[in-house]
Amino acid sequence: MAIDKIQSESINLADNFAFTGTVSGTGANTPAFEAVAASTQSGIGSNVATKMAMSSEIYDTNSKYDTSNYRFTPTIAGKYFVYGQIYMESSSGSHTGKRALAHIYKNGSSFKQTIAEYAGETGDLTAVTGLVSTVMDLDDNDYVELFGQFLTFSGDVELDGRVGGGHFGAYKIIT
Repeated sequence: MAIDKIQSESINLADNFAFTGTVSGTGANTPAFEAVAASTQSGIGSNVATKMAMSSEIYDTNSKYDTSNYRFTPTIAGKYFVYGQIYMESSSGSHTGKRALAHIYKNGSSFKQTIAEYAGETGDLTAVTGLVSTVMDLDDNDYVELFGQFLTFSGDVELDGRVGGGHFGAYKIIT
């Protein structure tokens, strides 16, 4: 007589299990990647969205992140969680107008953005950390990128800054 169901009071998750049938309802959150800024990126101006150079991969499960153009092209359609963080610095000397946008671009256009306010200062250095995340549908040939930008408004000091760090990543959440 074959056993078709085993019921247990507890299970030791440290044990190894060998399945001979099909296990359904599982899935991997791939493709997935995360990349960081390998060095400071200068020349971030006022009111101009600039692509962030996240050139050092932490991981890239399917080799879908391109470190030469800082672009993720999943090649597998699905729903993805995409996120980015940018630490932007300015040495303008004035602490007015310290706002920044972090953008996630899809196929060359801003898809989701968040605004960050002035975060602190050390001498003449001011810093803003921008965080952005979203869930998005991506086809096999879509691509996503991370952009950052300082914002100035009437009466604000024009900024010339740099990105002192950050990260950019994505992973598939639904097949």
